[in-house]
Amino acid sequence: MSSNQMFDDYIPKKKAKTRAYSLCWNSKAKIGFPGVFLFCCLFFLAGFLASNLLSQVSGARQRGRRLESLDYDLMAHGETGDDSISTIPFQVISWRPRAFYFPDFATPAQCQHIIDMAQPKLEPSTVLLAKGETQQPYDVRTSMGTFLSAYEDETGVLDDIEEKIAMATKLPRVNYEAFNVLRYGLGQKYDSHYDVFDPERYGPQKSQRVATFLLYLSDVEGGETAFPFEDSLNMDENYDVKKCIGLKAKPRLGDGLLFYSLFPNNSIDPTSTHGSCPVIKGAKWVATKWIRDEQDF
Repeated sequence: MSSNQMFDDYIPKKKAKTRAYSLCWNSKAKIGFPGVFLFCCLFFLAGFLASNLLSQVSGARQRGRRLESLDYDLMAHGETGDDSISTIPFQVISWRPRAFYFPDFATPAQCQHIIDMAQPKLEPSTVLLAKGETQQPYDVRTSMGTFLSAYEDETGVLDDIEEKIAMATKLPRVNYEAFNVLRYGLGQKYDSHYDVFDPERYGPQKSQRVATFLLYLSDVEGGETAFPFEDSLNMDENYDVKKCIGLKAKPRLGDGLLFYSLFPNNSIDPTSTHGSCPVIKGAKWVATKWIRDEQDF
């Protein structure tokens, strides 16, 4: 065999070894790169977590030092609010209209105090006349009533009741009308009506009555507060406003009834029409609190 032949044979072998070595290196690269990448990610994550932990520990130590260096003067008990009212229980009696019943909202003594204040001031109740009307209807609202403001009561009873209504409704007291205290005698009633004033019937309004809170001041037979359109029932042209039908809330001494006349979008809720059923026995005393959506009314 000549040297040239040996050389010729050697070259392919060298190339084969080189190719094999190259293949071996490539296979190592394919296996090693993901591992290196994963190692780098884990190293970065560990460093980030360690740095974050150290910063939190340092911040906690600083905050702890600040708290230890401050002196706090505690306010006297009761200065931050009314400590006599912790919870105000209520029951949902309807969603259409939105109506809520508050048992034992006022004490018998508070109710009697309101009656005593109103008794000498009672006059025949009236209704707001619509456009074109000139005379009071004689058989729509037959109760006796008067208006009482919280500032008139030196004992603070009306102020306490009004403040509790504000806590129950979450509506500001500056939007409240004065208490309309009413007495319904035997057979007296109030036909179904709205507490809001429809601009088409009553003209433009500075504000609207968004809600009504009734505080029942006495026990009575009859005299229920009726919602004839509750859950959109009886809403047809044949309904007689003098009929006492639908959902009825029975008056009970010290209990309260809250219902909304407006939807959240400030439109009138047609199911909020309501009336006072005729008294069958005794006398119905009630303090009505109308709540506006604006301070100006």
